[in-house]
Amino acid sequence: MNEQERRFTRGLVEVRAAGGSRTIGGYAAKFNTLSRNLGGFVERIDPGFFAKSEGDGWPRVMARYNHDNNMLLGTSRAKTLRLVTDGTGLDYSVDVPAARDDVYELVQRGDVTESSFAFFTFEDDWSMTDDGFPVRTLLSGQLIDVAPVNDPAYLDTSTGLRSLAERAGAELAEVRAAAEEGELKRFLAPTPTIIPPTGQGDTHPVMAVRQRRAELMSRRTF
Repeated sequence: MNEQERRFTRGLVEVRAAGGSRTIGGYAAKFNTLSRNLGGFVERIDPGFFAKSEGDGWPRVMARYNHDNNMLLGTSRAKTLRLVTDGTGLDYSVDVPAARDDVYELVQRGDVTESSFAFFTFEDDWSMTDDGFPVRTLLSGQLIDVAPVNDPAYLDTSTGLRSLAERAGAELAEVRAAAEEGELKRFLAPTPTIIPPTGQGDTHPVMAVRQRRAELMSRRTF
């Protein structure tokens, strides 16, 4: 996949103390947390999603207010942008230049409170939540930028829908129509992987019980 995507995080961007610099920061992305409904499906970010970018030293990653090229705040190259992943997600800190004091003030006053990140997806996976709703898991990708944003409503899910269409061998138009009708789960039938909302990788307890019961019933001889 080579189309840029953007997602926002319900995480507070805030002023940070950093040796007298005008520094702001927050979580641009949070791991293993289901997103809001993105139009017929939800997403979660695997903790390894940024591993390649991090391993490469976060090459050419920028911080831009509202993702605007004319509102550059810092870069990984100049070390005015610092990125780190932890158990929660992708955290960033950026030293705001004097020319962007307005952005610093907006964050300081609480007018700008949310963050976003732009990325390319290399690998993803589709499955179902335990209540039968389609979920896309972002497994690996490349980070492009992080951004404090005042309007987090921008969503472009076309790449995600294209991914599902390719997986299912269906036409993109058909998948889009199903998304509008809330029927994407039919492209994941008949044996979707069940992923509980609060975690990833383990069999859901209810499914484990059902699987064990089916196994025992298959052994009955009467």
